[in-house]
Amino acid sequence: MNIDDMVMVSIDDHIIEGPDTFKYFPEALKDQAPKLAKDPSRPEFDAWVFQGAVVGNIGLSAVMGLPKDEWAFDPTTISEMRPGAYDWDQRVRDMNANGTLAQTQFPTFAGFAGSHLASMPDKNLVNLAIKAYNDYYVGDICNAYPGRFIPLGVVSTFDIDEAVKEVHRLGKMGCRTISLPETPYGVGLPSYASGYWDPVLAAMVDNNIVASFHIGGGFGLLQRPETARIDDMIVLASAVSMICFNDIMLGGVIKKFPDLKVAMSEGGVGWVSFLLDRIERHIDNQLWTGLDCLPKGMTATEVWKKNFIACFITEPSGLDSRSRIGIETIAWESDYPHSDSTWPYSPERLLGELNASGLTDAEINMVTHENVARFFDWDPFQHCSREQATVGALRALAADVDITPTPKAEYRRRYDEKLANA
Repeated sequence: MNIDDMVMVSIDDHIIEGPDTFKYFPEALKDQAPKLAKDPSRPEFDAWVFQGAVVGNIGLSAVMGLPKDEWAFDPTTISEMRPGAYDWDQRVRDMNANGTLAQTQFPTFAGFAGSHLASMPDKNLVNLAIKAYNDYYVGDICNAYPGRFIPLGVVSTFDIDEAVKEVHRLGKMGCRTISLPETPYGVGLPSYASGYWDPVLAAMVDNNIVASFHIGGGFGLLQRPETARIDDMIVLASAVSMICFNDIMLGGVIKKFPDLKVAMSEGGVGWVSFLLDRIERHIDNQLWTGLDCLPKGMTATEVWKKNFIACFITEPSGLDSRSRIGIETIAWESDYPHSDSTWPYSPERLLGELNASGLTDAEINMVTHENVARFFDWDPFQHCSREQATVGALRALAADVDITPTPKAEYRRRYDEKLANA
């Protein structure tokens, strides 16, 4: 396949929330809405302040566009980030420069599944913040840039009745997926096998909304020694996806909700074949445990192929397992603006791996966009023709986008200059 003819859709990217994210917070309570301000204890950093406390992480390794010697995991300021991290017009331009038709955006400050918001004591304010976030992103942004973002929402994790109401509301808004905690007991909530989440999962099935499980809350389950570096967490990320998948499968979730669709985010795909082998051998061999967790007559592999999709950034071994796990279950992710991202050369990196693994043109189309379109019931060509959605066509729109690595100081100078001119 010619690189310019590819159509690329990512199911894992991240919002760096800007100051207007919670503009739909009720007017009478606007003074209690989350606010982007200077960190009270570290004024050199920006921070989100909610209910009198600093919440979450403003940037979380939002380093795309910086020279690699300036990359870090630490919080920073909006002014020192590439504008595409937080400015939607610039995000679309950066997507064009990377040949990416559409992205799925997970929150940052709010927590990938709204877990940072949920940690705050006044739950009424939290529920209002969740609705305001959904109105802003699923409502405003996804409608303002039709066809460029797959709408993803968050719901209350501590108030199931409110969560169910929000699922139905999001369904009417055209939301295609909701981010849920991948290992809820890792953040102090009941497991998916407990029944606690059943009303939410049932509502998602009723609305044909995909459950997206992004790694994050489960990292605390991986006990590491005091000498462990940040590298341990980054490299072992797929272990969290393995735990999540194991919980869903052995916990009987799919048996109870056979039409539930699950997207595994940012954990790769290479682990899937091993875990399917392990689960199927266990079910066949360990009859004494009395495990009855799958829909009647289905193997773990059949459940995986029907109910799951997983994504990768670069992963030759994962692609090589496609005959085992099913090419129809593999998707691509950009992970912009995090340090794992291959922006702005994702088409080159991706096509190189797809060709090296011997994928046909038909299989390449499946991985790059068709699997996502089918699984999320989302039409990539609703708002543009296929010819307009290709890497070549999008990059032609971005000929003036500067992709040269730029130091934080220069981004800060430009940001301050823009403010002064405004």
